[in-house]
Amino acid sequence: MKNIRHIFFDLDNTLWDHRKNAVLTLEELFQRKEISEKYNILFHEFHAKYDEINEDLWVKIRDGIIDKDFLRKHRFYDTFLHFGIDDEQLAQYFEKHFLDEIINFNELIPQTIEVLEYLKEKGYQLHVVSNGFHEVTNRKVEKSGLKKYFETVTSAEDAHAMKPDERIFEYSLNLANAEKSESIFIGDDWVADVKGAQNFGLDIIFFDALKEDKSEEGLKTIQNLEEIKNYL
Repeated sequence: MKNIRHIFFDLDNTLWDHRKNAVLTLEELFQRKEISEKYNILFHEFHAKYDEINEDLWVKIRDGIIDKDFLRKHRFYDTFLHFGIDDEQLAQYFEKHFLDEIINFNELIPQTIEVLEYLKEKGYQLHVVSNGFHEVTNRKVEKSGLKKYFETVTSAEDAHAMKPDERIFEYSLNLANAEKSESIFIGDDWVADVKGAQNFGLDIIFFDALKEDKSEEGLKTIQNLEEIKNYL
């Protein structure tokens, strides 16, 4: 792949371990507000329901059914409502503090730093493309120590579009002054990252972190970040 000069990375669950950081943040909020003691709810039950509701809402955002304001109003409210707790103030406390405090953890996917160091040493220009909020995305990149590795950071709010929409890929390539023919995208989401990049005409490495075993003829696939070295 001698023609590749620019590497575009998804952020959450490709480099920045959103799953782990979300659990740590929610567990702290859960304990702080004494949810188990007051409402007799176990944390793992709460987190499982929140994760289900949150994932569904993000799919609806991706598909243009709802906007982010709807997600921020409903993901915790609907979770608490599932357990019979109709408390909008409590839900908004979780929403506000979740976004503010998740970046306090900043666990990275294993081998993230080693692989980024390797790619920088090889002379590649690195970029981030995230479906997250602008402020949260940039704070994640900065506070986790990733900022120094990346030339550009694109959030969905910057591009006014979310992966798999082609506009976010076009925006990020324009920002990086990069051509499709010299670029590749690396991400863990089959629809947003793989199909989005493919439909835009961008080469893709699928980070199959959850071992979904999806396959297509000619598709470059890795199950840990170290395997990027097999291609780049």
